[in-house]
Amino acid sequence: MKQLMKPDISVIMSVYNGEAYLTEAIESVRNQTFQNWELIVINDCSTDSTAEILADFASKDERIKVHTNEVNLKLPSSLNKAISLCEGKYIARMDADDI
Repeated sequence: MKQLMKPDISVIMSVYNGEAYLTEAIESVRNQTFQNWELIVINDCSTDSTAEILADFASKDERIKVHTNEVNLKLPSSLNKAISLCEGKYIARMDADDI
């Protein structure tokens, strides 16, 4: 989907080893009727297949933006990093196991 303007909503998510529910969580964002959003995901040094799952989604939907921490920053710092990358007017927070 081609995004022509800045998103109204930035959805932020930090994930560490979230492969079990990550696909379902991202699909729940993608399946919303409201379409003018961006999803900013911070991969906090996952060691499972999280990186591959995120790369696959990011390659299919330009609204999904993935950033990978070089060191594990933990949740608060990762969410602050995500907030600094937001372009939306509003920010929503989501966990990797939310649907």
